[in-house]
This record gives sequence, structure tokens and C-alpha cells, in this order.
Amino acid sequence: MLTFNKYERPGSLEEAWTLNKKKSARLAAGTMWMRMGNGQIGTLIDLCGLGLDQIEETEDAFRIGAMVPLRRLETWEPFVRYTNGAVKEALRHIVGVQFRNGATVGGSIWGRFGFSDVITLFLAMETTVELYCGPEEGTETMTLDDFVQAGQDQPKGAVLTRIIVRKEQATFDYRSVRRTATDFPMLTEAAAKLDNGEWRFAVGARPGIAVRAEMEQGLVTENSMGEIITAMCQNIETGTNMRGSAEYRTHLMGVLLERSIRKLMNKSGEESARCQ
Repeated sequence: MLTFNKYERPGSLEEAWTLNKKKSARLAAGTMWMRMGNGQIGTLIDLCGLGLDQIEETEDAFRIGAMVPLRRLETWEPFVRYTNGAVKEALRHIVGVQFRNGATVGGSIWGRFGFSDVITLFLAMETTVELYCGPEEGTETMTLDDFVQAGQDQPKGAVLTRIIVRKEQATFDYRSVRRTATDFPMLTEAAAKLDNGEWRFAVGARPGIAVRAEMEQGLVTENSMGEIITAMCQNIETGTNMRGSAEYRTHLMGVLLERSIRKLMNKSGEESARCQ
């Protein structure tokens, strides 16, 4: 059971940052996963009053507030179109609509969950996170990849405010494997094919947190696809847990990568030899 001694709802980012500097404090977003845990929190900091629940589209980016519910992102047409429906595919499996109405984008990113469909999706895009680090430091940005790799080693008191996706000329694909609908995934995979010929991949639920791989222009071709997939399966580490073995996850990785590559090469109708 999760308990807390004090509840605060700050009216400014500076106030939230000040409260969050205390070791016993914890930021509350949707709290959908947090409340399922055990422990005691000194001060629970509710971010609902900071206006971070909006999505803004500019000429060159999508600026997604940390408190935007997953369901709103899943159904927001400009982002659905931009991702070729990949955002819908990534989020539709997460528990259920009621859950996604409460769970937030920022909470899903900040938690760095190994099973996160959200992180896998955003790693395949050109994504940065915006952190408020106090009145002196102000707002800092860092790539999502760096944020994920840094783990909990963030500036003390930092508050995640926005997730920024830079628009690219690209097409996207998202895939996952689950034992049953709405269960945690056994493996997640996202791919992006840029118009300049470059490729970007992300693999998550390994069962570790998602990792990203990039391929130079022209490297992924029909002839080189098998070698590329084999190399990624060898270089991206997988593990064993109650949902699957490392060997099975590595096999799934090859299957999902090939399906995404073939789809983005406009060959989605071809059956993968790995699935026969």
C-alpha cells in the first residue's frame, strides 16, 4: 500500500521544484502505476495545477505537456497522422481506455519502465525532454535517449514539463507481442524510415528499458536487411523473466524488425521467412 504524509498542489513550476528538492518528496502525474506500489512518501506533489496538460503543434515540432493523458495523445489526429497511426498502435494495448484517461505521457516517460510502450515509441522519433531545474538554471532540454540512459541521475528537484517531438520527413511503424490483450509486452519495437534514407529503431521490454539504434543513409536495403537484423539481434541484449526467455525475445526482435522494415519499404504484403 502506498501512503503519504503531506499533499501539495503547487501553483508554479518554481514551487514544484522547491518541494521536489526534498528527499522524501515525490512528483505525482497520473499515479496509475505509482499507487500500485508499496511505501511511504513524505510529500506528494500534484502537478495538475501547472497547465501541463496541453498539446501544441508548431511548424517544426509537437510540444506535448507532461500531464497530457495517454488517451488524448492516442486520439489526437495531428499526431496520429504524423506517426502513420503508430501512436495508436503503441498505446491501445495499455490496460484500457479508463486507465489511459488517467495515465500521463510525462509519468510514463519519467518512470523509465522497462515495459514502456511509450518510451519505445518516442525513441524512434527525434524526441527531447524539457526539464525545469529551478529559477537559476531555468529550463533545460536533453534528448530522450540521454534522459533514459541517465536513469535517476537528474538535476536535484528537476520537473519534467514537456516532451518535444521534432517533425521529420519520415514514416513510422510500431509493433509489440503480448501473451494476452492489455498484458505487459514481451517485446516492443518501433521503426522510422526517414526520407533521406536513414533508419531509426527502438526495442523495449527486453525486459529492460528500450534502447535505440540508428542506421546511416542507404545502409538498410533489401539485400542487407538480413545482416542488419542479425547484427541488431546480437547487439541488443535481452533477458528472461516470467513472460519469456532471452532466446525467445531475441527471436521476436528479429521478426518484428523484419516486419517493420518490409512495411516501411512498402512491402508489407510479403510474408517474413522468420515467421514460417
